Amino acid sequence: MYHPSPEQPPDLASLTEQWTQLHDGPQPYSDVNIQWDVPIQMSDGVVLKANVYRPAQTGGPAEARPLPTIVNLTPYTKLMTNLIDSALAVPRLQQFTVDMARRVNVSGTQITGFGDLLHALDGGTVQTVLGIDRNLIRSGYNLVVVDVRGTGFSQGAWDTLGAREQLDTREVIDWAATQPWSDGKVAMSGGSYAGINQLRAAEDAPPSLKAIFPVEPGSDLMRDVVAPGGGIGTTFLPLWLSNVNQLKLIPDVSSMLEGTFDWSWFHERMSDPDTNFDLLAQALLTPSLDRVPPALADALDADSPFRQGILGHPERVNVPAFVYGGWHDIFANSATSLFNEIPLPEGQKKLVVGNTYHANPGAGTGVPGAPPRLDVLQRAWFDKWLKGIDNGIDGYGPIVMWEQGGSWITMGSFPQPGIVHRRVYLSGQASGTAEDAAHDGSLTSTGPAEADRLTIAPGLTTICSRDTAQASAGLTSFLDVCTKDSRIAERNALTFTSAAVAEPTVISGPINVHLNTVHDATDGYWSVTINDVAPDGTSSVLSTGQLTASMRAVDEAKSTRSPSGDYTAPFNPITLDSMLQVVPGEPVALDIAVIPTQAVLQPGHRLRVDVFAGNSPKGLAFRPMLNNTELKPQYLNIDPNAPSFVNLPTDRPL
Repeated sequence: MYHPSPEQPPDLASLTEQWTQLHDGPQPYSDVNIQWDVPIQMSDGVVLKANVYRPAQTGGPAEARPLPTIVNLTPYTKLMTNLIDSALAVPRLQQFTVDMARRVNVSGTQITGFGDLLHALDGGTVQTVLGIDRNLIRSGYNLVVVDVRGTGFSQGAWDTLGAREQLDTREVIDWAATQPWSDGKVAMSGGSYAGINQLRAAEDAPPSLKAIFPVEPGSDLMRDVVAPGGGIGTTFLPLWLSNVNQLKLIPDVSSMLEGTFDWSWFHERMSDPDTNFDLLAQALLTPSLDRVPPALADALDADSPFRQGILGHPERVNVPAFVYGGWHDIFANSATSLFNEIPLPEGQKKLVVGNTYHANPGAGTGVPGAPPRLDVLQRAWFDKWLKGIDNGIDGYGPIVMWEQGGSWITMGSFPQPGIVHRRVYLSGQASGTAEDAAHDGSLTSTGPAEADRLTIAPGLTTICSRDTAQASAGLTSFLDVCTKDSRIAERNALTFTSAAVAEPTVISGPINVHLNTVHDATDGYWSVTINDVAPDGTSSVLSTGQLTASMRAVDEAKSTRSPSGDYTAPFNPITLDSMLQVVPGEPVALDIAVIPTQAVLQPGHRLRVDVFAGNSPKGLAFRPMLNNTELKPQYLNIDPNAPSFVNLPTDRPL
């Protein structure tokens, strides 16, 4: 057993090897027993369906001795989960798949992003996101995979992250804890939606819930993906809603053949075949503010049941939580804030952030110098908190991050100590580094000497961008020319580039871009990215932010400022009642929150801020606000008396 002491810090390489060997080696049980479509009745009479996986010996019954139980609740139908699990259960197929993924080497090509996606397969992604890790089950755990109400084979109407669904989660946990094959200790697993459900369950958790391992969860979904900065997620949301709504219509064919088909399931599906599409349609088609229908009004009301349903409260989480996030994930905005807001000691909360999208969590793990694979970390985490095994996982991290521009680092807090927010000013003076951009400006440590007004019009070059890859969950990230180099997108951007740094310069924490703008219309839409520019000119996006001008109001109580008084993380309410007027021709100051990040500019590299008058197809302003922009050109003021700047968290001045 591992026994850390203050004098002897953990040997992470040794622990990684121990945990990996334990997970991948021989297990106490040789087989997995599955009970299909077990009914679980909720307090309102709705029946959810679950697959129950229990360890067994080959050819024998499931283990009768009570064991810890893991719960996974998914809207993506456990049928799909089972099909993937069944394929990987074919002898040696899983190892063959992992070996093939490891052998693929596309370095030196223009599709290295394809390799980044593929390497999720050897990072433990399938086991942790889907929740079915047969080695984990064979080590002595039960697993319960449940279709949330209104999806899969479960009855009811899909209550997307709503109060009833959250109550269902707690009732499923209670059910799992009281089964004869359960020892009463429950953990939760799964990624994305299932990760969000874990966090909600862990808020004032039921007594039987002992640990969670959410992969790529969101917390404040309005600012993560629904409409960050007032920009509707026009790429991700249609893809996601189509996926869930189509999968929930797949019937239980075996029950049809047996004559036991659930007709209440059928009638409930037919009554609401396209959950939430009405809201998306209203957001995209409502022509004016005076014609906003009720569903859209609820989405733009911070106190509505819809908004409360998509807002988490990590400050209430009271069970050990291990979170994985990605810098370019759709929920990247929540990753570091979750760790900081969960009120637990560092031994009970952990964070790993990879250089990944939503489609490839865990890519880059499991190799020398990197964290262990996600399935390995999950096993160690559950062994600690459900079986009481002193395996050293409480001494891991607590924060392990891929530092963009560098390598994996371990930190005790985020942002890292020694970071200071400093103003870096936008100047119209040419940097000589972005000749193809709509405008080549500079970033300087002192304010601009001369006034200027720069014009930028909405365009479509952002189709070829890392923002588009992020919004597509990474599905378009294989195009390096777009996702790893912004120079095509920058052809319709105002760019502002610093001098080359002479020493490694760390950026750590939240970033605010303050723009002084003018509009010809009664609204505007702005998008910014923070980029690392290599000596060869490659412009790589580190982080991103966007804002509709009329949604620029800031809630001071929920925002943070640096000692200078400048915002570091402005919080926009994104509500109808907080909208502010935009008067054509009059200056409008905007503070655009940029997703927190960790990066290092290597010697010879430069920092760049890109400013766009749009961010299609990642996001569009709500239709009434979009109509108000009239898609007219927008203006950025460069003014010594009212400067535009980025409030940048660095360890040294640029």
